[in-house]
Amino acid sequence: MLGNLPAETTSFVGRSVELATLDGLLRNHRLVTVTGPGGVGKSRLALRGARGRDAFCPDGVWWVELSPLCDPELLAATVADHLGVTDQTTRTAAEALCGWLGDKRLLLVLDTCEHLVSACGHLIGELLQTSPGLTVLATSRQSLGRPEERVFSLGPLPPEGAALTLFKQRAVDAVPHLTLKSFETPARADAAAAVCRRLDGIPLALELAGARLRLWSVEQLAERLDSRFEVLADTRAARLPRHQTMRTTIGWSHELCAPLERLLWARLSVFAGAFDLEAAQEVAAGGPLAPEAVGPALTGLVAKSVVRARTHRGRAGYRMLDTIREYGRQWLGELGEEAAVARRHAERCRRLARAAEAEWMGPDQVDWYERLAAGHADLRTALDHLLATDPEAALDMASSLWFFWFCCGHLREGRGFLERALALDPAPGPRRDRAEWALGMTAFLQGDMETALGHGRRCAASAADPESRLRAAYLLGGAILMPGDAEGALDVCTPAIDAADDDLSPGLALCALARIYALTNLGRYREAAAEATWLRDQCASRGERWMRAYADYMLAVTALALGRATEAAEHVRAMLTGKQLLHDSFGIAIGLDLLACALAARGDGEEGALVLGIGQEYWRTVGKAQMGAPRLTAVREECERRARAAVGDQAYDSAFRRGARAGLDQGLSYALKGDFAQGS
Repeated sequence: MLGNLPAETTSFVGRSVELATLDGLLRNHRLVTVTGPGGVGKSRLALRGARGRDAFCPDGVWWVELSPLCDPELLAATVADHLGVTDQTTRTAAEALCGWLGDKRLLLVLDTCEHLVSACGHLIGELLQTSPGLTVLATSRQSLGRPEERVFSLGPLPPEGAALTLFKQRAVDAVPHLTLKSFETPARADAAAAVCRRLDGIPLALELAGARLRLWSVEQLAERLDSRFEVLADTRAARLPRHQTMRTTIGWSHELCAPLERLLWARLSVFAGAFDLEAAQEVAAGGPLAPEAVGPALTGLVAKSVVRARTHRGRAGYRMLDTIREYGRQWLGELGEEAAVARRHAERCRRLARAAEAEWMGPDQVDWYERLAAGHADLRTALDHLLATDPEAALDMASSLWFFWFCCGHLREGRGFLERALALDPAPGPRRDRAEWALGMTAFLQGDMETALGHGRRCAASAADPESRLRAAYLLGGAILMPGDAEGALDVCTPAIDAADDDLSPGLALCALARIYALTNLGRYREAAAEATWLRDQCASRGERWMRAYADYMLAVTALALGRATEAAEHVRAMLTGKQLLHDSFGIAIGLDLLACALAARGDGEEGALVLGIGQEYWRTVGKAQMGAPRLTAVREECERRARAAVGDQAYDSAFRRGARAGLDQGLSYALKGDFAQGS
């Protein structure tokens, strides 16, 4: 199935009638919202219902988890990230989404919308208006208030049927010595049924209760539930019975935790997304909870189904469900620790950003990308906190993440954080200069050359050390080069490179890349090839991938210009492999254009047209095709001319359409393997 639906990690029980109803609604309506109280199973139903929609959605079924998102201003950018739309223009994220979705037929699932109801309703309205093939499935504790919305109110499981089956299954999953046969005696069967009735058939409540069978028999569980429910019932506000049951069950689970487990639960609620043991120790340890006690307490919370163990992007970690996190956050407030824990969380994220920057040019580059991508929601949370409490620290963190904004497709978000931090009027000095450079970098890749040029000039004027001068020269030279002034770019970059030592810093690598690009624009291909070979070898010796890929790209450019089309194709495939690892959509887009040109140049016109079609879809995720740069546009136009000349217009158009329909991942796989027969 095309898309990104998460795996179902536990069995799906019951809900056949609800699934059939949901399927019918999705067939006939473009916006369906599944509503219900926390813990009733909205997300699981939506996930199972979405999994069967691929036959109706040729462009995929896409899942966007919104629970970690706090800032409604980042809603459209978050949806775009999940769809792989890394638009690098100055358009708004909503405009970019509308443009990309315009001709798509897909299902978009927005999970957990209740804290962003207004923003979700507004964005969905825009998307549905401009994208006739789009269907949206949302989950929320309340409706989104859209006129075209069809609300499906999800109730609990029938206590005597599916709820009983679910309770038994989750108990067996949680307790190694239990089997389904353990519930077959009359006394146990009656006790299990009583538990399901007492918990109103709410799936999350049943799961929390099932985890207690590690310590008690089901009969003891039923008895204790009955005797404790009234004591723990929340009477501070009038609630619907199902809301009351869910909150009371969580409170009951809280009471049954050991004191250190309760404290850890509260402190872990600061994490917006997934976390690992190291992060938990850094943020949650303190006072009676020593660092060495965090692991055992975390194990206890997993055993009680308060925290869920999970694997994200290949990394083992943990996370909480929203309803349980909310309870922990309230408890954290009652303890008076919200500010202190938020500060520790933000400082950890800041240290992580600085460590990643320091090691970005080394062998762990891909690993750092994966770590930061997995922790993206917490980076946002930390930056928001620092902007409100410590502007200088916010400026430092946003600047340290320049490579994440610039290299990993988060330009709009990075630009927003950097502009907010700089608007707080930090004092002149190296920290402000770093932030201004990072801001200029985001503007540069968005194609906003005038803004980039201004930042580049200011950075060049204030640069006080060799690395600052190299970085400023790249920004200034690149902003001069992209509109076509290669000689001017050389005049800026060459002195900075000549004054540098041989240590491959980010500034030197970037500046060398700009110089190589300028040399090719001037037709000095052999000089460019020699310098690109040096840059590639320097990067390879350090295990660096992002810059090395661009060195491979420039080697492909020079090989093609010197009439070595097959060699050019090999270089550009090496480049695409590196860009794929870092999900650099812009790099992939320019690489596919160049690969198509190499294929057409060696006489493979149909394959060249196919790759151009694949490349077009990548350019659509990036935004403005070829960034409007004359040199990149010329590469694409030359490829089309050669391919049409080789195979004729009809064959060219047919192959191009096949490439455009292949899908991003599948299309890139075809291009990398050269297995174009499958693409047809």
